[in-house]
Amino acid sequence: MEKFIYTPQGVCSKLIEIESNGDIVNKVVFTGGCSGNTQGVAKLCEGMSVDAIINRLTGIKCGSKKTSCPDQLAMALKAMKEERKAV
Repeated sequence: MEKFIYTPQGVCSKLIEIESNGDIVNKVVFTGGCSGNTQGVAKLCEGMSVDAIINRLTGIKCGSKKTSCPDQLAMALKAMKEERKAV
C-alpha cells in the first residue's frame, strides 16, 4: 500500500491524500472543499485505475475557476505517477 499527499491549488480543498496499491486507487481523502462532492468523488474513485481517473476528471472546472477538486485529484495522480518514475 502506498500513500501520496498532494496540496491542491486554486480550490477550496487544502489537501488530497491518496492510498493506492500499484495502479489501483484504494482510498482518497480530501481535506476541505465541498464535503458532499469531495466525498462522492473519493468514493467513486475507489477501485479504479489511476489512468481511468485521470482521463475522467482532467479538465473539470468549478464555476468560473480554471480547475476543481476533481481536476486537482487528476493532477495529484499525475504527480504521483511522475514521482514513481523518478524512483
